[in-house]
Amino acid sequence: MAMENSDTAVPHRGLITVSIMLATIMQVLDTTIANVALPTMTGDLGASQDTITWVLTSYIVAAAIMTPVTGWLSDRIGRRELFLVSIVGFTVSSMACGLAWNLESMVLFRVTQGLFGAAIVPLSQTFLLDINPKERHGSAMAMWGAGIMVGPIIGPTLGGWLTETLDWRWVFFINLPVGIVAFLGCTAYLPRIAKRLRGFDFFGFAMLSLGVGALQLMLDRGGEVDWFSAVEIWIELGLSITGFWIFAVHLLTGNETFIDPAIFRDRNFVTGLVFIFIVGIILLASLALLPPMLSRLFGHSTIRTGLVMAPRGVGTMISMILVGRLVRMVDARMLVVAGLALTAWSLYDMTGFSPQMDDRLIIVSGIIQGLGLGLVFVPLSTVAFATLEPRFRTDAASLFSLVRNIGSSIGISIVTVMLTRNMQVNHAELSAFINPFNPALRAISPGAASGDPTALSQIDQLVNAQALMISYINDFKLMMIVTLCAIPLALLLRKPSAAPAAPAAAHMD
Repeated sequence: MAMENSDTAVPHRGLITVSIMLATIMQVLDTTIANVALPTMTGDLGASQDTITWVLTSYIVAAAIMTPVTGWLSDRIGRRELFLVSIVGFTVSSMACGLAWNLESMVLFRVTQGLFGAAIVPLSQTFLLDINPKERHGSAMAMWGAGIMVGPIIGPTLGGWLTETLDWRWVFFINLPVGIVAFLGCTAYLPRIAKRLRGFDFFGFAMLSLGVGALQLMLDRGGEVDWFSAVEIWIELGLSITGFWIFAVHLLTGNETFIDPAIFRDRNFVTGLVFIFIVGIILLASLALLPPMLSRLFGHSTIRTGLVMAPRGVGTMISMILVGRLVRMVDARMLVVAGLALTAWSLYDMTGFSPQMDDRLIIVSGIIQGLGLGLVFVPLSTVAFATLEPRFRTDAASLFSLVRNIGSSIGISIVTVMLTRNMQVNHAELSAFINPFNPALRAISPGAASGDPTALSQIDQLVNAQALMISYINDFKLMMIVTLCAIPLALLLRKPSAAPAAPAAAHMD
């Protein structure tokens, strides 16, 4: 019987959803939860400030390479079986990360963790679409989107609390109880899906892996080696372009490629990929900017930073709950436009940040942005798959996750580069006014105007703070412009009802 044709076709739908979401949140949390623990890991693992970042890079690259092959693996060994293996492998790898004794062992275990965790998010999206009838896809994607979007927000806070209260190793140990419960729930209730044998396109996979892996390495390592002044970045850029180009040609001309090119004929899905790329840029780029800003300019501790950013997650949760119901009654395209407008509004508010303000504007803009991104994410996840044949779902979900992650990496790299470069430019421009002939300087600090070293040091700290704040504001302006430019893309989406119903191809044994 087809899994999506009847509301009673799948028993224990609620328990299946809880088990799937536990695994999803566990995997998504690990993309950000370890970030705040890196300084503590450095000494324990015998690493330097430059090499400890491989703890993050190894995980990101491994997950990016394995994500596109999720569809083939699920067809080959079974979707249920792959999900269970992924949960077990991810949980065991997490425990191994917590027991790591040096940097080499940690990087090895993080690679393993990324390889096993890559399939969890796309498979969870596929399962939620399969076990729910089409009229409930909006609610299902609201539940899935809440885990995907709230996870990165609470990750740094939870990681900081665990590191300060217990030990950095608990950042990984915390996955054990979650993984066990998720595995037991999925083992007991997850339905079996009929396997679909297809050959493995090794050449296509190798070229896509080369392109994705080299791109992720370039984006993650660029800031450390000063981007294109380093030969390493040029090599990685060349490898990435080569891999993507050969893969695109192979996809168009080859036979039995591991991603069926017919998937790109669906306009909603292709437009959804563009949108989720933009959402990835905005979501994690802003999350990457705010914690260091609150720490460097406002002097907030890790815990307080988490508390200030928590309302953003609350806004996302509220939005997800509301939009799960609204998507059945309101044109999804209007919801996407409204969400992008709210997101742009929040970014506009963020351009008014000042080192002298309190936390109120940060909290309010965070809530508005959480509401906006929630309004975009759920309808987008629903409409992107609404006109797609069910047999393409797993491949489509893996591409959806891959593009979102690439967007996040590119967004973080762009705002980080701009922050550093603009900081230098702004500091130089502001410093030009620090001279003994400036009446404003003589009025504020006569000692600095007369050349007193202590007073000049204090003025330099003020200049640094202002230059850094202006740089953050420039980043927020850029993200606001990107968000506004994305709004017209909503016109390319089609109403799900306008497309013919696709034949159901996912069956339970």
